[in-house]
Amino acid sequence: MEETKVQVMMKKEEDDAKVEIWKYVFGFTNMAVVKCAVELGIAEAVEEKGSPITLNELASFFKEVPTSQGSMAFQQTPLSRRLMRHGENNMAAFILLESSPVMLAPWHSLGTRVLANGTSAFDKAHGKDVWSYAAADAAHSKLINDAMACDTRLAMRAIIEGCPEVFDGIETLVDIGGNDGTTLRTLTKAFPRIRGINFDLPHVVCVAEKCHGVEHVGGDMFDGVPEADAAIIKWVLHDWGDDECIKILKNCKEAITKDKGKVIIVEAIIEEDDGVDNKFKSVRLMLDMVMMAHTNKGKERSLKEWDYVLRQAGFSRYNITSIHAVQSLIEAFP
Repeated sequence: MEETKVQVMMKKEEDDAKVEIWKYVFGFTNMAVVKCAVELGIAEAVEEKGSPITLNELASFFKEVPTSQGSMAFQQTPLSRRLMRHGENNMAAFILLESSPVMLAPWHSLGTRVLANGTSAFDKAHGKDVWSYAAADAAHSKLINDAMACDTRLAMRAIIEGCPEVFDGIETLVDIGGNDGTTLRTLTKAFPRIRGINFDLPHVVCVAEKCHGVEHVGGDMFDGVPEADAAIIKWVLHDWGDDECIKILKNCKEAITKDKGKVIIVEAIIEEDDGVDNKFKSVRLMLDMVMMAHTNKGKERSLKEWDYVLRQAGFSRYNITSIHAVQSLIEAFP
């Protein structure tokens, strides 16, 4: 008897499932192999040689080309160069952070946050939150700072190239949660008139690299923020729940000048189709899961959720600009 369309579809779904399930069983191998490649310095080896290398294992990241002897070899691609530890586009430190035992352990306790009314999976795995852990472990703190610097270089370049007018008229700029100062080093180089204040926890800024035009200041953003014409805060607010975000934003609003001041927020916006670069949609959704695993109340926010925290913090208006990055740029005005 001839199969019906429904039966054919069900059979195809069953056949697809037989293959698809293995992606979940062994899905971790992609991360493990890439981490291994970073640790072994494979991308650097190819770059230093300056000619293709014959290693079949490189096929996923490197471009296959014929050699003069007729055999096949592999050379660098834009993706493989991101595995290098140095360079403007490198993401090696981010890979090493997220694949580290410290950051992987909470994923085994992810259900804790769902079932235990907000209890952090990171707390469950390590007995303290991610910030306390980093404060007590200098090596892990550096790994976090190096990883954040990877994304900062990409996001800041996207902002500087895509909407440099955001910084018009700003002479002093405080970076809230600025880690090692990469954001302000990049911005003061692009806009030499700007004097930067890199503001973060004392154990973070005490090891930050000195930079002309940038002052490193230690403190707690929940207690207050150094005064400046404007404030920039990148990938910090998604670490916190709404109440904490509102508190941080209120402190930022108090620190900036009332006439020309603004708070420049660099964060992801999810579930929005208008004005947001959707090539990164899946990354934004993955980040939301990362926040669930690594923070107490952190999350990625929709436009509606951003509107809520900004209004509650007392901002009168805001602009949103899509940039070629995971994040969007939000300018919030007093």
